[in-house]
Amino acid sequence: MIQTADRLKTVQEYYFSKKLREVRGLAAEGKPIINMGIGSPDLSPSQSVIESIQKAVLDLGAHQYQSYQGLPELRKAIALFYKNKFNVSVDANSEILPLMGSKEGIMHISMAFLNDGDEVLIPNPGYPTYASVTKLVGASEKYYDLTEANGWFPDIEALEKKDLSKVKLMWLSYPHMPTGANATIAQFKKLVAFAKQHHILLVNDNPYSFVLNSEPKSILTIEGAKEVCLELNSLSKTFNMAGWRVGFVLGSQEHISAVLKVKSNMDSGMFYGIQKGAITALESADIWYEQLNNVYEKRKKLVCQLADKLSCTYDKNAVGMFLWAKLPKGIASAERFIDDILYEKDIFITPGIIFGSNGEGYIRFSLCVTEEKIKEAIDRF
Repeated sequence: MIQTADRLKTVQEYYFSKKLREVRGLAAEGKPIINMGIGSPDLSPSQSVIESIQKAVLDLGAHQYQSYQGLPELRKAIALFYKNKFNVSVDANSEILPLMGSKEGIMHISMAFLNDGDEVLIPNPGYPTYASVTKLVGASEKYYDLTEANGWFPDIEALEKKDLSKVKLMWLSYPHMPTGANATIAQFKKLVAFAKQHHILLVNDNPYSFVLNSEPKSILTIEGAKEVCLELNSLSKTFNMAGWRVGFVLGSQEHISAVLKVKSNMDSGMFYGIQKGAITALESADIWYEQLNNVYEKRKKLVCQLADKLSCTYDKNAVGMFLWAKLPKGIASAERFIDDILYEKDIFITPGIIFGSNGEGYIRFSLCVTEEKIKEAIDRF
């Protein structure tokens, strides 16, 4: 075998890539698996979104290479969406870059701004991809603690005491994944001030704003945020378009131009029809969000019942499409706990430890499961 690159030694296969193979294997053996582990929406996009892509495939030029910056009308739709939903003004021509899912944006941003030896502030717990991409581009992880006692928000005073001289970038995710914690405007102001003081690029990963959340917020609301902030967003959760791979990043013209230099060398633009569907989704009326959250609210109540069955505690006010639950005292390993449930009850739940050491003692339930399946899971206990 040809020797692989040294960078592969710094990362492991993504947890869900590996674990879901095991789960699918059990299902193939005839096990009645209920998958409550992954946040892949099981609902469909709106009918108007589906009709948009169907019509678009017949348009002249629909099957040609598309612009690296996306259709002008898509960028305008994103700008209008941010103005209407967050009261954030962005220039559609220079401050928005559509992405093939926000996950690729994590790689593009890292490649655009990080050099060997740079350090990156990464939340613990947090999305594992922040750390793996940091390693892949040759930078170093510098974890910051998020704890239940501090509302799953960074202790900025504690961060100030650290050596930040090599820190170039800081990952945020509010509403937070996996805990569902929300940040306030006052907290965002503190983060922006911290980033300006230490010349750090803040990147807020913001795909969960509209799921069970009555007050969507953007870090770009803060005055002067564009000087030090980028924000990622996605249509995956809000519009049930996870498989479409549509996301975008917003920020200053200088920062967006840097990301575009990377992106334009890695793909040849997003399929025209998907962009047209994305425009329709972004123009959705308020009734779309109300109906979506009505479904998730019913599911969340049932998942809370399941968590109660397991003697877990949780924050009823947490937002997003997951329930983050603390295991009862005396359980040493969340991984062992969820494996016992997988093999004995045929239910897959995510162990909190995969999101960082501060996730030990917690488990995460996905709300991307039908009410019938959640009721069945409850019955198995």
